[in-house]
Amino acid sequence: MQLAFLAALGYAALCGVEAASLRRRAGQEPDTSCGKGFDNLVKGSQDYYRTAAVELWTHPSHVTDNATFEAEFECWFASMCTTKCGGLPSQADSRKKALTQKCQNVQVDWLKIWNLFSEEEVKWFKKNYPSDEVQEEGESTVHYKQAMETAKEVNKKELLCLTLFTIDDECVKWPHIRIA
Repeated sequence: MQLAFLAALGYAALCGVEAASLRRRAGQEPDTSCGKGFDNLVKGSQDYYRTAAVELWTHPSHVTDNATFEAEFECWFASMCTTKCGGLPSQADSRKKALTQKCQNVQVDWLKIWNLFSEEEVKWFKKNYPSDEVQEEGESTVHYKQAMETAKEVNKKELLCLTLFTIDDECVKWPHIRIA
């Protein structure tokens, strides 16, 4: 009886070692697509996001989308803050007035905001926004973090406005969004 118990105990230990070995070999890295996470940002940065979510989501059809996709927008905002907006320089002096007018005008579409991005900002956004395509050839389009892709497509104008305001406010140097 003791021999059977010891054999079972030895087998269980061997399985545990094997599982740990497999995890190490898989080389899984932690998911850092949301930077260090919204909840780990300082209060001033969280306050900035809260004011931006009110000021930028003004279209009657999108006014509650900041709550619907809250986790996704907080993820992107936390990523921008954690990476210090990729070191991109503020262009507030040259575009803040036009950016504010376009972002708060419900008649303006996302393409007008996209055209305010510099070439460097476009490259940075495309490289860092976490929603890369991951499907195999011949399959339907699927994205890594599909909810992030959905939030981007449904609220593209607001997301682009949030991105540019965050960059132009020196990647959240103030505890509130600075509207021109």
